[in-house]
Amino acid sequence: MDFITGRFMIDSEVGVRLYKEVAAKLPIIDYHCHLDAKEIYENKKFDNITQLWLAGDHYKWRAMRANGIAERYITGDATPEEKFKAYAETVEAAFGNPLYHWTHLELNKYFSCNEMLDSDNWQEIMNHCNQLIGGEDFKPRSLITRSNVEVICTTDAPLDTLEYHRLLQQGPTFTTRCCRPFALTIFLPKDRCLLPLLIGWRR
Repeated sequence: MDFITGRFMIDSEVGVRLYKEVAAKLPIIDYHCHLDAKEIYENKKFDNITQLWLAGDHYKWRAMRANGIAERYITGDATPEEKFKAYAETVEAAFGNPLYHWTHLELNKYFSCNEMLDSDNWQEIMNHCNQLIGGEDFKPRSLITRSNVEVICTTDAPLDTLEYHRLLQQGPTFTTRCCRPFALTIFLPKDRCLLPLLIGWRR
C-alpha cells in the first residue's frame, strides 16, 4: 500500500473534491524559503540528490543532529553517498515529524518514487534520483515552474545587494517573482533560536 496517495492527509470526500477542484490548481505563493536567488538565476544542474536536498536545508540538518548524526555527515567533508545514507537513517527515525511527510511527498511528486526511504533502500533510491537529476526538468527554474510557483520570498543577509533578484526580474523567460522579505532570523547565526533574545522584549 502506497504511503502517498491522491488523498494523502485528507479524510473526507469533500476534502478530496476541494483539493482536486480548487487547491491543486492554485499557484504557490512561497512567502518564506531558503532558496538561493543566485542558484535560480544561474540555473545550474544539481550533481546529485544530496546536493539538491541536503546542501543548504537546515531543517534536515537539525533533524540529523537530533538523531545523533556526526557533523561530518551533515555539513562536513563526508561523501554525497555517506550524507544521503545518514539522512535516510534519520528519516527512518522521524515518523510523525513533518520532515517525514515532506521527504516522501517530494520523492513521489518529482521522482515518481513510492518507496519509504530507510537505511535498507537508501542506495537504490539515491541511484534512482541521481539518474533523473541530470535532466533539464531538475534545473532550479524548471522545478519552480512545474511546481506552479508564482512568488518566491528568499531569506538573504541584510547587506545582500539583491543583484540576482534584479536580474531575475529583468529576464523575459522566467515569470516567477523572486522577492526578499524582511525576517529577523537573517540577523542570527545558522540554527540559532530567536526566542531567547525576545524574552523580556515587552519589559
